[in-house]
Amino acid sequence: MRVARFLGGRLIGMIIVLLIITFITYAIFYVLPSNPAQLSCGRPCTPDRLAQAKTFMGYDHPWWQQFLQYTRGIFFGRTFGAGPAAIDCSAPCFGYSFRLSTPVTQLILDRIPVTFSIAIGAAILWLVLGVSTGVISALRRGTAIDRLLMSISMAGVSAPAYLVGLLGILLFGFTLNMVPIGGYVPLTESPVDWLWHLILPWCVLAFINAAIYTRLTRGQMLEVMTEDYIRTARAKGLSETRTIGRHALRNVLIPVATVFGLDLGGLLGGAVITEKVFSMQGLGALLLDAVGNLDLPVIVGVTLFSAFVIILANFVVDVSYGVLDPRARTGTR
Repeated sequence: MRVARFLGGRLIGMIIVLLIITFITYAIFYVLPSNPAQLSCGRPCTPDRLAQAKTFMGYDHPWWQQFLQYTRGIFFGRTFGAGPAAIDCSAPCFGYSFRLSTPVTQLILDRIPVTFSIAIGAAILWLVLGVSTGVISALRRGTAIDRLLMSISMAGVSAPAYLVGLLGILLFGFTLNMVPIGGYVPLTESPVDWLWHLILPWCVLAFINAAIYTRLTRGQMLEVMTEDYIRTARAKGLSETRTIGRHALRNVLIPVATVFGLDLGGLLGGAVITEKVFSMQGLGALLLDAVGNLDLPVIVGVTLFSAFVIILANFVVDVSYGVLDPRARTGTR
């Protein structure tokens, strides 16, 4: 029952937050001066053609009614226009790009493999590197190894993503000619080429993000190692490896899991800069193209999808708290 209440409360909160974000996002983009119907009307755009375009696209109602239709379309689908020219958008319908003549949901699904491949591979790499180097730095506090790792992490925190990406392309792509400098090969087409084209983007993102995890893990590790239960474990004769791995690291991972969920969720919503630097057509590239062409349905759809992924990642983090620390489930301290 406690686990059910824990999960139920998180799910309800996730749904409420998602609805609020949907409302705010839709209101912001569709109250803007730009008119999607005007953009789709063509030239010459007479008042009659503009009115027909608004009716067909569903923009002939107040914005709050459009929001209700949009929300309903996510769960039940919707139809644009009427008669033989009507366009069906099946659920979940995040809108329809009249510029690309494709449902936004389909556009997102087409780009997900690229973004997810970049995000998940890089996240695993930076988590392993960040946590391991943070633990080593804490255990070797004040030594040359500690100072070296902290210097590298400072460089990673300070460096912009686009600069690290361009330097990586220049050094490993052009100068040493070790890895491809861009493009994406689907995993189903060639697993080896898929991995080979993603190595450099993974390393760039891992270098930037692992630096944050190194500093976070080091700080948490130094604090945890002074706790009474660590001294008790050592007094009982437990080995240093077991003391760190079973007792210290488990508590260190709680704040790390929070940051990891936010970072991974944000990256799954679209690695905008990385995709642009390495010429990969993921969600980030789709969003940039939509902004450049004022394709509002795509902008709103990708924004809401990114918000959903981040909220889902936070939900997974909340559940992981129950695994790492049972007190989070029971509400005890």
